[in-house]
Amino acid sequence: MSTYAQHAGQHLAQLLQSRTVPQLEQALQPKPQEPPPQFPGGSRITPAAVDRRWKALGAAENLQAALLDPQTAEQMQAYRNNIENFIGTVKVPVGIAGPLRVNGLFAQGDYYVPLATTEAALVASYSRGAHLLTAAGGCTTLLLNEGLGRAPGFAFANLVDAGKFVMWAIAQQDTFRQVAEATTRHGKLIDLRVTVEGNHVYLDFQFTTGDASGQNMVTIATQAICDYIQQHAPIQPQYAFVEANLSGDKKASAQSFLSVRGKKVTAEATLPADLVAKCLHATPAQMVDYWRMSALAGTLTGTIGVQGHYANGLAALYLACGQDVACVAESAVGVTRFEVTPDGSLYAAVTLPNLVVGTVGGGTGLPSQQACLTLLGLAGSGHARAFAEVCAGLLLAGELSIIGALTSGEFTRAHERRARRKGSGEGERA
Repeated sequence: MSTYAQHAGQHLAQLLQSRTVPQLEQALQPKPQEPPPQFPGGSRITPAAVDRRWKALGAAENLQAALLDPQTAEQMQAYRNNIENFIGTVKVPVGIAGPLRVNGLFAQGDYYVPLATTEAALVASYSRGAHLLTAAGGCTTLLLNEGLGRAPGFAFANLVDAGKFVMWAIAQQDTFRQVAEATTRHGKLIDLRVTVEGNHVYLDFQFTTGDASGQNMVTIATQAICDYIQQHAPIQPQYAFVEANLSGDKKASAQSFLSVRGKKVTAEATLPADLVAKCLHATPAQMVDYWRMSALAGTLTGTIGVQGHYANGLAALYLACGQDVACVAESAVGVTRFEVTPDGSLYAAVTLPNLVVGTVGGGTGLPSQQACLTLLGLAGSGHARAFAEVCAGLLLAGELSIIGALTSGEFTRAHERRARRKGSGEGERA
C-alpha cells in the first residue's frame, strides 16, 4: 500500500508538532504492566451476569440506561443465541420506504419496506424511487439462481498427490452429499467445484439452504465432509482448513458474476418519460448520460460491478430485518443498466448475483427484526425467495432516485436540507 512522498512528509510533520521521535517510539512499544481484570463475558444472559459486566465496565448509570433500557432488560433472553458478553441493545431509527410494487416469481404485491439507518435523506430517496416504480405499475423481478458455498482447502506434499486426491474426491460426491445432508434438515449439497493451485486443492461445495441465509448451515455440513475426508481419503493432506477463502464469503470478488452466492436476482422496469420527469425532474436521455459516465468511471477505478449505492439500501434493510450485515460486502456487488427505449421511455435494470438473505434463523427472530419482517409480510418459512426479489426491487428504486438526484442537480440540496435541519422540524415532506 503506497503513499505519495509529499503526503507521507506532511503526516510526519503533523506528528512531530506535538511529540518527539523518542516519544513516538515509546507510544508504539509493548506495555508490560499488569492488564486489567478479564471482562466477565460468556454467552450467559441473566440479570446477574449482565450486572457483573456493567460493574466491570464501571460506566455511568446514564450509559447503562441508554443500552439496557427496561424493554431490553425484559427481553434479554431473546438474544441468547445471537451475542456473547451481552450488555444491552443499540437503537437505530427505522423508516418506511414505499409502497414498492413488485411483480416477481415469488414477491407479488405492494410492500412497505423497513429501513434502519442513521443517514438522513436515505429513506426519502428510496421511497421516492419506490413511488416512481409503483406509479409505473411496479418492477418485474426474477430469481435466477441460488446456492451458497463453503470452500475448504487441502495442502499436499506435491502436485501428484494433489491430483490423486482430486480423482478420489470427484468420485466421492454422492458420499459427500449424504454426509453433509445428515447435518441439516434444510441444506442440500448440489454441486462441487474443484480448483487446483500447485499442491493446494480447493473444494468449493455448493448448497441450497432453504429459507435461511445458511452460512452456519454450510459450515457445519462442510466440516462433516472434511472429517470424512480425514478418515477415509487414501491420500491424506498435510493440513486442511474448513474455509480457505475461495468461497467469496463476506467480500466482493470477481467470481461474483461467474456463479451465485446466496440468491441471484434481477429486476427491471420501463418508465414513461413524463413519469420520469414528474418524479425525478430529469429526462431518460439525461439519466442514461449519467449512467454511461458513471459506468466508465467505475471501470477506471476498478470497481467490481457497475452501480451507484447498493450498499446503502442493503445495509439498512439487512439491519432492520435481522440479516448478517457483514454480507453487504458481497451482496452489494451487481450491475445497474439504463437505456432509452425507441419510444423515449427509460429502461432500468439491476442484477445482483450475491444476495445472502434469509427469513428464518440468524437475527430474523429477534424482537425488532421479527417485527420488521412481519411489517414487510415476509416473516418465517417460505418467504426467503420473495425477500430476495423485494431486495432487488428496492435497489432498483434506489438507483433511479440517486441518479435522478445527481442528474437534476438536487443531490446536494437534498442532503443539505435533510442532514442539516438539526431537529428544527423542517423537511417533513419531500
